[in-house]
Amino acid sequence: MNERDFADLAAGHALNALPEADERAYQEALAGNPHWSSHARDAADAVAAISETVVPVEPPASIRASLLARITDLPQAGSAVPEGDPVDAEDYAAAGPAPIEPEAEIVSAPSWEGSGWGMRRWFTLAASLVAVLVLGFGAVTIGQQLTRPASIVALEQVTSAPDAQSATATMPDGAVVTAHWSASTGQSVLVTDGMPALSNEQTYELWFVRDETPIAAGIFSTDASGRATAVLEGEFHSGDVIAVTVEPAGGSPDGTPSSAPVVAVATA
Repeated sequence: MNERDFADLAAGHALNALPEADERAYQEALAGNPHWSSHARDAADAVAAISETVVPVEPPASIRASLLARITDLPQAGSAVPEGDPVDAEDYAAAGPAPIEPEAEIVSAPSWEGSGWGMRRWFTLAASLVAVLVLGFGAVTIGQQLTRPASIVALEQVTSAPDAQSATATMPDGAVVTAHWSASTGQSVLVTDGMPALSNEQTYELWFVRDETPIAAGIFSTDASGRATAVLEGEFHSGDVIAVTVEPAGGSPDGTPSSAPVVAVATA
C-alpha cells in the first residue's frame, strides 16, 4: 500500500465507514508506517470540523415513508417462483440426465490495493453525501454564519489578533463596559452590559480621545438589557482613551462631545 492509498483509507476510517477488510488493512498500514499518522489526524479533524457545522434536525416523516415505499418495491429474497401451466411442464425424468455445465469461474472483485481509484471514488461519494447533509439539514447554521453582524465579526478579528488587549470599566450604576483593541489591525470594539436605556431623542456616541482631543467614532444603541457590541469607526492608535457620551439622536451635531463622558476606558 502506498501513502496515497493510506490517506484514502484514513478518510474512510474517520467516517467510520470502512468494510472489515479495509479497516484491517488500514490498521496494519498504520502500525507499519507510524509516520503516516498525520493523514489519520487530518481526516479526523476534517470530519470533526464538518460535523460541528451541522445542527441535528429531525428528518421529516415523509422521508421514512418514502424509504419504506422503495423497499417494498425491491424483489425480496426467497420469493416463490411463479408456477407455469401444468400442461407445459416438462417431464425431466423422461429427458434423461441433465448435461453438467462447467462450473463458472469465480472472478474476484478488483482490489483497491495499489491504484487507490476505487477508494477515491468511494470517498468522493461519501464527501458528496456529507455536503448534502450540510447543505440540507445544516442550511440554517450556514446561513447564520454568513449573516452574522459585522460587529461580531470585527470583535472576533480583534480578539484573535496576536496583540489583542482589553480593559474593563464599571459605571456607577453597575453597568460593565469592556474595550477590545489591537494596534496591529487598527481596530477596536466596545462591548457593554447593563447600560442605561436612553430616550428616542438620545443616543450613545463613541470617541477616541487622542492627546486630549476627542475624535468621533460612531454612535450605537443597546438592547433592553443594556447590551451592545459596537465597532469604533476610524483607526485605533496605541494609547487612545475610548470614551462614550450621551448625545442627541444621530450624534453630536458639531462633531464634539456635548457632555462629559459617561464612561472612559484607557488603553495605555
